[in-house]
Amino acid sequence: MAEELTPETPEDEEQPIKQRKNGLYPGVSDELAENMTTGWADTELQGLEPIAQAEQTAARRAALSARFPGERLVIPAGNLKTRSNDTEYSFRASTEYAYLTGDQTEDGVLVLEPKGDGHLATIHLLPRSNRENGEFWLSGQGELWVGRRHSLAEAEQLLGIPAEDVRELPAKLREATGPVRAVRGHDAGIEAALTDKVTAERDEELRVFLSEARAVKDAFEIGELQKACDSTARGFEDVVKVLDKAEATSERYIEGTFFLRARVEGNDVGYGSICAAGPHATTLHWVRNDGPVRSGDLLLLDAGVETHTLYTADITRTLPISGRYTELQRKIYDAVYEAQEAGIAAVKPGAKFRDFHDASQRVLAEKLVEWGLVEGPVERVLELGLQRRWTLHGTGHMLGMDVHDCAAARTEAYVDGTLEPGMCLTVEPGLYFQADDLTVPEEYRGIGVRIEDDILVTEDGNRNLSAALPRRADEVEAWMASLTQG
Repeated sequence: MAEELTPETPEDEEQPIKQRKNGLYPGVSDELAENMTTGWADTELQGLEPIAQAEQTAARRAALSARFPGERLVIPAGNLKTRSNDTEYSFRASTEYAYLTGDQTEDGVLVLEPKGDGHLATIHLLPRSNRENGEFWLSGQGELWVGRRHSLAEAEQLLGIPAEDVRELPAKLREATGPVRAVRGHDAGIEAALTDKVTAERDEELRVFLSEARAVKDAFEIGELQKACDSTARGFEDVVKVLDKAEATSERYIEGTFFLRARVEGNDVGYGSICAAGPHATTLHWVRNDGPVRSGDLLLLDAGVETHTLYTADITRTLPISGRYTELQRKIYDAVYEAQEAGIAAVKPGAKFRDFHDASQRVLAEKLVEWGLVEGPVERVLELGLQRRWTLHGTGHMLGMDVHDCAAARTEAYVDGTLEPGMCLTVEPGLYFQADDLTVPEEYRGIGVRIEDDILVTEDGNRNLSAALPRRADEVEAWMASLTQG
């Protein structure tokens, strides 16, 4: 990784461009500085087509405007976060900002300013790097170092929103009058400029509204979720094809294999991939992925591709590493499959959100009683939640731009709410027998099974967006064999 150059500026003067200590060049000569300002082609792009979701983002901003008339609304994208010293994490725009604009660049801020009966939306962005003062090649975030960004005029064409220089925004916000709401937690500078104009309660109302607004997906969003599921299915196929290499190395080979598909076909993984082999499958969020992969064990793979527009899949399959389930593994797997089938059948418009969870949990409780692992009757087990020792988690959640989408929604609108067409959720029952659980027979210990699919609520029922991946045990075995033969 190369080092930035450092401009020659006296130590007692303010440094307009951040310098790196111990750079190999002590400064920049006047002649070089002058040379770097000239001889560059004009790269301004003309006639750009709007982004694919421009119509939808405009409708979302209109709905937001209608909900908070007469109030200034501020939604930041967020800033780069330091990983270590002078390196940063890859940037991921805040969900609220990306949902309302389609833009994903750091430091951006969407402002809806009251005007007449509605609002005037303006997107505040960093303009092209300045070539006159050397920023483009001297700053660590200059375009020579990190790549070209769109000009404000280009951004207007792409996003359909008037664009202004974000560096001037804090001063404007400090001078603003009237009621203001902001999405917090993404841009400390913007929050500081608004510190005496906002309240936590009012800002939370804005966050809750934007969370609930995402519950019902539009046609563009459904298409993106389908893309995410299709890419994820291909990623799972990639993994099956290299299980022999994973056995020779570790779970990291599985993680890296899936990540390649996510980066080739999408933006990233939507969350840390869970590549849990053997007893690691009983750890719900096993993302260390540093354990052995052994024939005869199960692999619980929970992973999702995030599309270029930031919609993610969330799919889990529990696969026999050898290609064939043992008798006990199949018994446990079939119980989870039966529970998932019951849960998926309960997903339909007008049903309560909790219905699919209750349906799945009942099946699992019945199996646990049948196997003699917990004392019945089933109604008693469910009433006391005794099955949760082995089922552990809820059976699903909303899905969208966040893997756990709509998380800030009111309880009455989410888990106590009613399903509507356009909602997308996961159905993911599981059974987990910890390696140190002395309440179950020894042969059960260290076995974990989860099956998860992404289910769209339709007008007449539901559609499984991840149906490209087999679920029944015999189908899983046949699918794995087809991928590894020859």
